[in-house]
Amino acid sequence: MNRRGPIVIIEDDIDDQKLFQEAFKSLNYHNEVIFFGDGDSALKYLTETEVEPFIMFSDINMPILSGIELREKIHQNEQLRLKSIPFLFFSTSAEQNHVVEAYSKSVQGFFVKPSSFTGLKETLKVILDYWLQCVSPNYLR
Repeated sequence: MNRRGPIVIIEDDIDDQKLFQEAFKSLNYHNEVIFFGDGDSALKYLTETEVEPFIMFSDINMPILSGIELREKIHQNEQLRLKSIPFLFFSTSAEQNHVVEAYSKSVQGFFVKPSSFTGLKETLKVILDYWLQCVSPNYLR
């Protein structure tokens, strides 16, 4: 896990992207925030660059490659798996089958998007503060 790496958000809703951007800006983390509108674009970014993200937030239902499919492809790719990138789902709802399937793919968390901007900021702060303290196999970076 690269604590100084970018925060990757895979979200096809432009309004949600704007909320995430505002929340991260107001929280004053120094990580770059990168958005992808679908899982396929995010996967290409991960496999075609040397960038090691700090953390990834993904929606479940997206065009081209869903969040679940993206997580499965990352988990199956040994090179990506060894980067120890925390992968969390951030979805509008938590349908039981999605939650079960997500954890079967070794996701590190599943969160329902808060209904308020303050709630979003508080949730993101708790998540990021946790991962900033967490030790991973490549924690020396």
